[in-house]
Amino acid sequence: MTVNPVLRFLWRLVILGLLIWLAAWAWPRLPDAARAPWHMARLAWQEAPSSLPVPVQGVSARRLTDTWGAARSGGRQHEGIDIFAARGTPVLSTTEGVVMQVGTNNLGGQVVWVLGPGRQRHYYAHLDGYADIERGQLVAPGDVLGYVGNTGNARGTPPHLHYGIYDGGAINPYTLLMAPATPP
Repeated sequence: MTVNPVLRFLWRLVILGLLIWLAAWAWPRLPDAARAPWHMARLAWQEAPSSLPVPVQGVSARRLTDTWGAARSGGRQHEGIDIFAARGTPVLSTTEGVVMQVGTNNLGGQVVWVLGPGRQRHYYAHLDGYADIERGQLVAPGDVLGYVGNTGNARGTPPHLHYGIYDGGAINPYTLLMAPATPP
């Protein structure tokens, strides 16, 4: 028995339509960790931002001081900007991205790393605690990542966020935080 080619074509269209519908239904229900590789690829193709919002809730750009390049212990230079605020003030993601790490290190204390557009890595350090986030989670601009503190080598200093951006090497975030906001 031979099947009419038109019916075979229509049957394949129905099956394709069902598969597309199933994918559209299932995609938002997948956990972030399953969707993260696709978002990372998409972010890699995007342009790096030319301006960023201040990552500490309630702090305006005019309160910032460029601390980039300041001398640090062991002959190091400061590779970021320190944004001072009250302990526990929410620290916000400056970009959409994928959380790459939630953890601790000697210099930064409690830290969060977010991979953002243009493969830039955004570093939030000296946190007093973390928001309800985990590795592989997708974040949007303004999502809470943690809270201002003075952990790591900042013990004994006033609470602040150390915010750094890395793209091969360190980039001074001050210029991006002071740039006029660009429309989406």
